[in-house]
Amino acid sequence: MASNGENGRHQEVGHKSLLQSDALYQYILETSVYPREPEAMKELREITAKHPWNLMTTSADEGQFLNMLLKLINAKNTMEIGVFTGYSLLATAMALPDDGKILAMDINRDNYEIGLPVIEKAGLAHKIEFREGPALPVLDQMIEDGQYHGSYDFIFVDADKDNYLNYHKRLIDLVKVGGVIGYDNTLWNGSVVAPPDAPLRKYVRYYRDFVLELNKALAADPRIEICQLPVGDGITLCRRIS
Repeated sequence: MASNGENGRHQEVGHKSLLQSDALYQYILETSVYPREPEAMKELREITAKHPWNLMTTSADEGQFLNMLLKLINAKNTMEIGVFTGYSLLATAMALPDDGKILAMDINRDNYEIGLPVIEKAGLAHKIEFREGPALPVLDQMIEDGQYHGSYDFIFVDADKDNYLNYHKRLIDLVKVGGVIGYDNTLWNGSVVAPPDAPLRKYVRYYRDFVLELNKALAADPRIEICQLPVGDGITLCRRIS
């Protein structure tokens, strides 16, 4: 976990880097991320910075990573669980072809509507189907319908950590063989290696066991190949192989 330096933690929106050096993270942002960040994503990042819960947003370097990943796998039909103001959603929409689709779900439409004008101005709103409310009932209905099995190229999950395993049990059926599921926050502020008596924020301590349980389950799941990366707050990519 990065420590407080003389200047304290830098205040980049969505900063969740696990790098030991804040200066190194800033170097990555200023050298490789911000110069190539699309204007719409920059605008949404700056709008989100004013939100009292701005730490919930996807970091700029992770947004760049997701955008490139989606292009590399030629994703067209995608899903996002947990939207907030829509930074990662915008990164996804920009990567998809014009007829690409994103099913986006979040329990709070108000936050989504903060970023919606930026998405509309970028001419990308037609790719997004937003549904307000819990995602699990929607997933259950999709599985029951039977027509969505193996239909998604990519699914990104950045939502309630205590339901990540419940999501996985359903999403593995909805993503295609060869498709990818990305679970965000799988290193959870570095708390996954913190001793039991470590001083942690209440919400970090509460969700830590759920994240640990998810990581253990994904590592043992024979239906997927996995790659856990220290990007942002940790992201685990799961490629369905069976």
